[in-house]
Amino acid sequence: MKPEKREPELQVMTWYNKEDWDQLKTLFSDGHLLPSSHESWLQMAEKAKKSAEEEGDIVVTVTIDTVLFPDWCHEHNRPTDAESRTAFAIETVKKQQFLNTV
Repeated sequence: MKPEKREPELQVMTWYNKEDWDQLKTLFSDGHLLPSSHESWLQMAEKAKKSAEEEGDIVVTVTIDTVLFPDWCHEHNRPTDAESRTAFAIETVKKQQFLNTV
């Protein structure tokens, strides 16, 4: 008997530009928990993205901007931590989906 094929899920991943890495690590309240180098982070992130895609999921990456993200956190009275980065990324994708339907 074949295993049931599951529906693909949408996964939103936060992404970071190499040139912003040091600034972001300082900006994030939990920056000390991130890998020391962008290269180390990128290797882990690409592996996670590939794994999700191999499972059949759709992965959307949202690059965290050094100005927009802290402004969003301030506006929403949130810390600049991983939970907020995820919420910011999800909200960004939802806004983009909405704009694509208008």
